This record gives sequence, C-alpha cells and structure tokens, in this order.
Amino acid sequence: MVADTSLSGVRVAREIDRLMIERGKPKMVVSENGSELTSNAILAWADASRVDWHYIALGKPMQNGFIESFNGRLREELLNEVLFTSLAQARAVLVGTRTCST
Repeated sequence: MVADTSLSGVRVAREIDRLMIERGKPKMVVSENGSELTSNAILAWADASRVDWHYIALGKPMQNGFIESFNGRLREELLNEVLFTSLAQARAVLVGTRTCST
C-alpha cells in the first residue's frame, strides 16, 4: 500500500518494480481503468517487463472481486476509523498494518 497525494503511472510502475523484487514477477496484472493505470508509463512498463495487463470492463468492479473486497475492508476497518493528521502518519499506519497482516 502506498499513501501519497497522487500516484502517477511512473510511480505505480516504480512501486510494481519494488514489489517484484520482494514477491517475484506476476504473470498478469488486473486493474481498473484509472488514469494512472492506463497511462503510457504503465503500457511501456508492461511491455518492457513482459507482464500481461488486463483491464476490467468499465462499470464491472466484480471482475476484480478480490481487490474490491480488500478495498472495502480497508475502508471499513482502517480508513473510516482513523483521522490522519499527516501523510507521514498515514504511511506509518499503513506500514504497521502491512506488518501485522503478513
């Protein structure tokens, strides 16, 4: 999880590269059609990395039900419960959450 004021396609690609070092290369990434995920940076990254990228159909979030479920639980159990006073605090909480769940 990455907390920031915005995430560009370049930043998303960099974070996926970091995750690949930790967890290995995925065969495919499934995502929604957000601008950071449909950018030229992501298309170039997927091509260079030889990772298939699949976009769910517009208006069909259940095509990616696992992440929709995760996002709902994250919202209910963390984001709706904590009033973040700074970006640094949000990052620290997310790091702590990640550590607890692994």
